[in-house]
Amino acid sequence: MILKVCVGSSCHLKGSYDVIDKFKSLIESEKLGDKIDLRACFCLNRCSDGVAVKADDTYILNVNGQNAEEKFRNEILPLLG
Repeated sequence: MILKVCVGSSCHLKGSYDVIDKFKSLIESEKLGDKIDLRACFCLNRCSDGVAVKADDTYILNVNGQNAEEKFRNEILPLLG
């Protein structure tokens, strides 16, 4: 899975780097480095719904440092199958 976190202006201001840090930690602790390729990207065209994350073709929206783990476990991990 390619997991993209927007770091464009709007998402940056909403805490995209906190989300990236949390996702990095979760990927490492769950030993998913061989299944998830975490990337920063510029603009997923969901500026009003940021921080925007895209897991392959699925958008996960309104992610922040406080809910990143919940979004990861409830919305991203199930996509791995």
